[in-house]
Amino acid sequence: MTQRIQQIASHLTGDNPAIAKVGRKTPDDVVIVTAVRTAMTRSKKGGFKDTVPEDLLAAVFKAILEKSKIDPKLIQDVAVGNVLPPGGGATVARAASLYAGIPETAALNTVNRQCSSGLQAVVQIAHEIALDQIEVGIGAGVESMTFGYGAGVMPENTSEQVFSNQAAADCLLPMGITSENVAKDFGITRAKQDAFSSLSHKKAAAAQEAGLFNEEIIPVKTKWTDPKTGEEKEITVSADDGIRKGTTPEGLAKLKPAFSANGTTTAGSSSQVSDGAGAVLLMKRKTAEKLKLPILGKFVRAAVVGVPPRIMGVGPAYAIPIVLKQTGLSINDIDIYEINEAFASQAVYCVEKLGIDINKVNPKGGAIALGHPLGATGARQISTLLTELRRTKKRLGVISMCIGSGMGMAAVFEAEW
Repeated sequence: MTQRIQQIASHLTGDNPAIAKVGRKTPDDVVIVTAVRTAMTRSKKGGFKDTVPEDLLAAVFKAILEKSKIDPKLIQDVAVGNVLPPGGGATVARAASLYAGIPETAALNTVNRQCSSGLQAVVQIAHEIALDQIEVGIGAGVESMTFGYGAGVMPENTSEQVFSNQAAADCLLPMGITSENVAKDFGITRAKQDAFSSLSHKKAAAAQEAGLFNEEIIPVKTKWTDPKTGEEKEITVSADDGIRKGTTPEGLAKLKPAFSANGTTTAGSSSQVSDGAGAVLLMKRKTAEKLKLPILGKFVRAAVVGVPPRIMGVGPAYAIPIVLKQTGLSINDIDIYEINEAFASQAVYCVEKLGIDINKVNPKGGAIALGHPLGATGARQISTLLTELRRTKKRLGVISMCIGSGMGMAAVFEAEW
């Protein structure tokens, strides 16, 4: 791998600046100095079931400031990915940043690119830094699916004219049906889906037992009401609570299809509905060095692409090749792929379509085991990816996900230690 990176860096053609970023350090690199996340907890049942999204967001903002020890006055812009809150969550996100100690001089916006919202927020900040619009910024993501799911997920009123178009109408398909479409169109069997889902839980359980999430997860104190007694307690949430250690393909095979009577997608082969948040502090390398901050890794490049809405899950199979081509890398050059497991059907399809070594995919488990708080997942994946790359002394990672209404997004990161 090191030799391959050196080859790329030493054969620059000058017509693709992104290639120069791989394997080389320059003062203008956009680097990540801190990346944190909360635990991912089960919606309506887990540790954050009584925690509103602004509290989750404030927790990761505070952790960013405490871990980096940066002067908050240096932060110029904040982007927050989220999907479900009223008004795009803009008001409560701004309030959370101010409460956490980020000064009012720092701007803030929220972004909704559905399942890639957290990644999109980080990429937005990275682009602002790369273009010298700002020097320091935070990309984050948050979602309380406990409080938001089911409210405003789909439009109440739609245009007959617009949705007479079949592709437009497919944008309204329930995500579970798009999973069934992928499975049917590409022959992803129930057995493959159950095996992949079981493996996600197995890897996540092993990682949790070995303490591999401890560095990336920040403990959050919150109020929690016991559903049996009604007693309100103060608890500290510091571990993902959706991981099922004993999950087996045989056990998953007993579950009934969740979205179609004759389908193959079940609750066990779908991402968990969850609550959580993540945040990433970015700046240029020269700024980090001036401030004497540790560098976890750097942002290299990102790409987003559209795909047919009825099979939206295939997004990573198209976004990953684009971003790799733009960076002069091949599938085998990447050490770790964090591919969001919206559904096992689409994750299996993308891995098989691209010929990715399954041992490189989600080595600490994915959304089937950890959960998928829609707007938070992309930011969560960055902390998971960089922590694991640094722990294993590996360099290159890709984050990718499918996106509702028919898109895929992928981004390349290079770890440092």
